[in-house]
Amino acid sequence: MSLSAGITGIRAVTDLAVEGKRVFVRVDHNVPLAKADGGGAHRKVADDARIRATLPTLRHLIERGARIVLGSHLGRPDGQTKPEYSLEPVAQRLAELLELDVALADEPVGDGARKVVSDLRDGQIAMLENLRFHPGEEANDEQFARTLASYCDVYVNDAFGTAHRAHASTTGMVKHVAEKGAGFVMAREIDFLSRLLGDVDRPYVAVLGGAKVSDKIEVLDALLERVNAIVIGGAMANTFLEAQGKSLGKSKVERDKLPIARNFLRKAAEKRIAVHLPTDVVVASGLDADAATPVAVDAIPADAMALDIGPSTIEAYRRTLGAARTVFWNGPMGVFEKPRFAAGTVAVARALADNKLALTVVGGGDSAAAIAQAGLADKVSHVSTGGGASLEFVQGLELPGIAALKP
Repeated sequence: MSLSAGITGIRAVTDLAVEGKRVFVRVDHNVPLAKADGGGAHRKVADDARIRATLPTLRHLIERGARIVLGSHLGRPDGQTKPEYSLEPVAQRLAELLELDVALADEPVGDGARKVVSDLRDGQIAMLENLRFHPGEEANDEQFARTLASYCDVYVNDAFGTAHRAHASTTGMVKHVAEKGAGFVMAREIDFLSRLLGDVDRPYVAVLGGAKVSDKIEVLDALLERVNAIVIGGAMANTFLEAQGKSLGKSKVERDKLPIARNFLRKAAEKRIAVHLPTDVVVASGLDADAATPVAVDAIPADAMALDIGPSTIEAYRRTLGAARTVFWNGPMGVFEKPRFAAGTVAVARALADNKLALTVVGGGDSAAAIAQAGLADKVSHVSTGGGASLEFVQGLELPGIAALKP
């Protein structure tokens, strides 16, 4: 906590006077929901990891007698009240985890919300309904922001996953609240991700995967200034391979991004930054094919798709990551949701877990899901709760939600 506060000038929740005060905590409880047993319209939380992540902050505030007002979004209701995006199942799951009542307001702002907040007593907790039910949240509307601010005396942001969004609950309301600070989730994120921007132990290797070069080109360019090597996998590797003149068959390739890929490879060569691309891939006729075969990247059949990195590439990547002393990983190496195409992603997760000498940071999203699926999340230095936010942070960009917490 103290390290992150020292780096940014941001106060930690432990440093705020919260006793008997109304504390607005922006959390990221944007969790997947599933149909509840028995069907019908009832839904339940399918994965409560994001809720559990905020428990230390909430328990700390409860123990100190704060009156807690929680704000979160869920899904994309586009400024309209949509019952399928209600936070009711989230409030229910949070109540079970805390073993406390969690009062849920029937709206994000208004008479109902005001009453739920004013009824709070020391150590009690209430949750506003989905903030994105109101168009003012994503528009960062001044009136909506002022109304949210009127519900509290202290503001705490513990939602790193939304820190790259300038919304009413992450930036707009903050300037209208006297005291502000970071919760434990936010402080830990700032701490670990800031280390990637400072003097790092070398070699520093970035591992980037996922579907699109277009999603990652800005972070790739930024990392060229910081890292010693870049390891590329996933469908985005296909675009780089085709940029080098390989035939990728039916593989997913962003052909309009080939000039960008060539330009990136040229810049990396000029800076003498090693870019590791697959030398072999696992191909199949489609995602649901019965057979999958490893082939060299020079021998991809015209009717096949590359869906994972191959065994020789896995071994090469494993060696590179084993020698690294700092690693940032964002994006899977293949279609890891399908067991047949998960080997590359699991191998990267294992290589990070096995490297006890390195600072290993996993940048949220699919990578976080993959490392959790492999049962290795507790074997790396840090797993980020925010995919897009972590990518922007490691580029050195200022995130609006973090900037708003600075004095």
